[in-house]
Amino acid sequence: MSLKPARIESIDLLRGIVIVIMAIDHVRGYFHADKFLFDATDLTKTNEAIFFTRWITHFCAPTFVFLAGTSASMISQRKSKADLSKFLFTRGLWLVFMELTIINIGWFFNPTFSFFALGVIWALGISMIALAALIHLPQKLVLAIGLLIFFGHNLLDSISIEGNSPKAFAWAVMHVSKRFDFGHPNINAQYPVLPWIGIMALGYVAGGLYRKDFDQAKRKKYLLTIGVAAIVFFFIVRATNIYGDFSKWSMQSSTSFSLMSFINTTKYPPSLLYSLMTLGPALVFLSLMERPLGAWAKPLLHFGRVPMFFYILHIFLIHALVTVAMIF
Repeated sequence: MSLKPARIESIDLLRGIVIVIMAIDHVRGYFHADKFLFDATDLTKTNEAIFFTRWITHFCAPTFVFLAGTSASMISQRKSKADLSKFLFTRGLWLVFMELTIINIGWFFNPTFSFFALGVIWALGISMIALAALIHLPQKLVLAIGLLIFFGHNLLDSISIEGNSPKAFAWAVMHVSKRFDFGHPNINAQYPVLPWIGIMALGYVAGGLYRKDFDQAKRKKYLLTIGVAAIVFFFIVRATNIYGDFSKWSMQSSTSFSLMSFINTTKYPPSLLYSLMTLGPALVFLSLMERPLGAWAKPLLHFGRVPMFFYILHIFLIHALVTVAMIF
């Protein structure tokens, strides 16, 4: 029997949209490397166009990770926990392997593997491995663990371990985005995994809304209510400047830059405010798009059904195109 869950078009559509957005950002990153080799959300160096081209991609990683948990829950409706746990564990290992090999080559075109970036596919794989263990717990406990990580991990922001020691590296892998110079290779722990594990756990619990016997109208209501609540909570907590993000916002020289400062939340690792800001609208979108879709959605649905294939393909394609552009 196949492990693939029944297709939910609203989920495929959302995946397809964020994949296209992701590709736009990666084009910006490669083709503007000479002029914008910096954080595009750095308000001292960026402009509105570059900022929002980068900012919109914040929706991609949380959506992928959350929906991966949702898909795991949908699989669980017809598979035993043992079978699902095995699938998540092996799938997670495979994603980590892909990140460190094929995807690494795609990003850097360096077959010597002198540099590794532990990116989104790494985080997705490690989160799946963690979920393989979490699913054996009662559903309410999985929810509690997910919420504890989601809302509480920013309490760890003040913890820092300096140097290139194994302890420092382990902590970076868990919660601090940091580069390590080990001579050969160098490693960028870009996506610390703890917050992503929390997001995937919540996605797994949310997958219960997609049970075959769950009323569609109730599902849409729950998705809309939770999504709107997350957005409202984001604005309230962000306005206080007290908790939820390492980076504080402030009034700037213009209205547009003040807005940019307000929504300029931390992705590495994903802060509470970053996650609220991105997953809230994603849940609202899922609620509103759970209806018959027109022909306009078909290309996006195709992308959403093969996200890993498109992810790998677009990295090699964009990198190849910019290499050719640099030659000519």
